[in-house]
Amino acid sequence: MSPVLPYKISVLVFIENAAHEQLLLLRAQQPNLGVWSPIGGKLEMATGESPFECAVRETEEETGLKITTADLHLFAMIAEKAYQGSTHWLMFLFRCKTPIAGLPADISEGKFAFFSREQIQTLDIPETDKAALWPIFDQYRDGFVALKADCTRTLIAISVEQITGLAGNT
Repeated sequence: MSPVLPYKISVLVFIENAAHEQLLLLRAQQPNLGVWSPIGGKLEMATGESPFECAVRETEEETGLKITTADLHLFAMIAEKAYQGSTHWLMFLFRCKTPIAGLPADISEGKFAFFSREQIQTLDIPETDKAALWPIFDQYRDGFVALKADCTRTLIAISVEQITGLAGNT
């Protein structure tokens, strides 16, 4: 039986610079304290914020990059069951089609750096990012995929629920 845990809805936004390096945040707080991840945050559900609106807001708040929903491509939705044993997450993953000009200033949530896709493999990143997030980005960033991840197991079980659009992009 699955544990009774809170369910949170969040977005992650993949932003790159003109050299096609990914902008990552070394997190200074939970979740994912001390590891590198794309920017993002939780939806303001009390205001009825949509995932696209949240991605626009979080992008500006965390990086200063002003975008609109037209600058975003939703490429994945992941339902994580019992992430770190404490929360169920529904995450919307966006690729920002507008490159960022420079490295944003550090924020209370952490510090930023740019990394090539190859360098990301050597970083300290969350287990689910290594197992699913980055491979999904690599394969479906121009299409769409819906996944579920069962984090209650020692070896996270990831399954595809739907694939739409292009796959196999580099």
